[in-house]
Amino acid sequence: MNAPRTRVQRRPVHGVLLLDKPLGLSSNQALQKAKWLLRAEKAGHTGTLDPLASGVLPLCFGAATKFSQLHLEADKIYEATARLGIKTSTGDAEGDVIAERAVRFAPDDLARVEARFTGPLRQVPPMHSALKKDGKALYEYARDGIEVERAPRDVVIRALSLATTEEPDLIRIVATVSKGTYIRTLGEDIGEALGCGAHLRSLRRLATGDFGVARCVTLEALEAMGEDERRAQLLPVESLVAGHGRVTLDAEDAARFLSGLRRRGEWADAEALAVFGSEPAAFLGTAHARARELIPGRLLNPIEIQQILLNAPVNATLCETTP
Repeated sequence: MNAPRTRVQRRPVHGVLLLDKPLGLSSNQALQKAKWLLRAEKAGHTGTLDPLASGVLPLCFGAATKFSQLHLEADKIYEATARLGIKTSTGDAEGDVIAERAVRFAPDDLARVEARFTGPLRQVPPMHSALKKDGKALYEYARDGIEVERAPRDVVIRALSLATTEEPDLIRIVATVSKGTYIRTLGEDIGEALGCGAHLRSLRRLATGDFGVARCVTLEALEAMGEDERRAQLLPVESLVAGHGRVTLDAEDAARFLSGLRRRGEWADAEALAVFGSEPAAFLGTAHARARELIPGRLLNPIEIQQILLNAPVNATLCETTP
């Protein structure tokens, strides 16, 4: 007999939760659990982590979902371990072994490979990825035993550190990378450069943009908290635009800006601005400035701003769901 479904009263929740995603859950499964715990009406994430990867996964709630795209563009930092000498069909520990070779390298070889793979690179996306061809994810083709041609992608490895570990034939990789970089592919390429092949045994995201793992909360910890403590874990919506320049508008200009009207002023040209009102002090949205005009980008609406300022649910609705 199926367990009864839990009845949850949804409410407006606005902000960013920095989740330390556990192994074994997809990004969407982790999102849905956090959404259920916060009783949030609307939620999304800023890019996915594989079920076999753990670490930083920013979750956006309510008005924050409007700005989640900004963190898809952010650099990421990963820590991984790669098993040398063994190649697998998926590039990680889940796949079947497809080749084995002897492992022979000197410490100087790691430094040489570090230098080779630091900077701009072209990567061929792995077949076991969520990229789509003709409307179908590549991993679906791979499951059917079909390999399709993939165009190389330009990525940048901004920093790379390789080190041996206490376990034979296992190396530690720490990489700061641009968007779109596949760490599994990087691990395989490093193994080939060392002459023995490799696959990833573990993968953890340490940071995305300015959000580091030290600031994250686990689902287990979130579940143990009371409702108010859970809400207190949320960063404000404007944390997603921390790198933008800041503009503050008076009440009249703020109201017109929120209606989508350009404002005239002594603003220098800028591509990324975070706009705030002064009375009340509230985040209004993003803009860019050109020829002394402030041009609205993505905006909060007055109801969202009111809910954020009051920090109280408005028009909560009843629904049935389970975590």
